[in-house]
Amino acid sequence: MVYVSRKEHFNAAHRLFNPTWSDEKNSEVFGACANVNGHGHNFELIVTVKGEPHPDTGFVIDLKVLADLVKTEIIDKVDHRNLNVDVDFMRGKMASCEVFVVEIWKILDQALAQITEARLHRIRLYETPRNYVDYYGE
Repeated sequence: MVYVSRKEHFNAAHRLFNPTWSDEKNSEVFGACANVNGHGHNFELIVTVKGEPHPDTGFVIDLKVLADLVKTEIIDKVDHRNLNVDVDFMRGKMASCEVFVVEIWKILDQALAQITEARLHRIRLYETPRNYVDYYGE
């Protein structure tokens, strides 16, 4: 099994809040991240695909194909957007990185299945240079 990764960068804003809680409780749990106007991040998204190299090309997946897929399915929809308001697949969901990465997985997993035998292995989403989440589809 060979693992191939593609890294992308995007900027997005979000607000962490639970609409069933009071403003005080949201502030207590989420702190500044519950700011009514939200806050932004410079995200890094690393998509790792696994598979066996094709005997004709030597590729698990053509990296241009993977780059285009990630760009059209995810980056174009989230870059310079508010995750809570502007992103269809996040509307009505908690805009935490944990939930966000699961939603990204759902989209990319389905899109990959239509074009290649390679499968998603991991999605790593950096919210800051020191804070990131990993999701393996489990």
